[in-house]
Amino acid sequence: MNRGEIIAKVSEKVRLVRTEAGYTQDKMADIIGVSKKTLVQIEKGRIPAGWSTVVTVCALFRETETIQYILGNEPLEVLETIAHEGIDYRKEKTLGGKVWWREIRNKNGFILQQNILSQHYRILDSDHYRIYSSFHEGESNTRFHELANS
Repeated sequence: MNRGEIIAKVSEKVRLVRTEAGYTQDKMADIIGVSKKTLVQIEKGRIPAGWSTVVTVCALFRETETIQYILGNEPLEVLETIAHEGIDYRKEKTLGGKVWWREIRNKNGFILQQNILSQHYRILDSDHYRIYSSFHEGESNTRFHELANS
């Protein structure tokens, strides 16, 4: 998944997110910082949402079923990984990836996982802290081997 794909998917679902949250177009436009006219154009598919609007929608409505359907249970991790073109430092503690993640490898306390929706990779340490995220399989495997064999 890349920035353009996320923009397209979230743009297609903005109306659904709004109705799931129970907001009018006026209220939703105010919350996400766009004009009502712009929101209407996004909802009708005339224009895509901008990256900052997509990030705002995903951040403020990350608990909605619609956003979780698009990006999984950690939408901010997906956005952060795309924005930074990968992450390679210890981040927040996770729940260990029991629902939205497929375990690829597990060695010496490190776990390489792939998100079943966004398809991005992450490495967790033995305490389930995310220490690496990337959309690149090869780079993720290389980093996993470096960590697991050190």
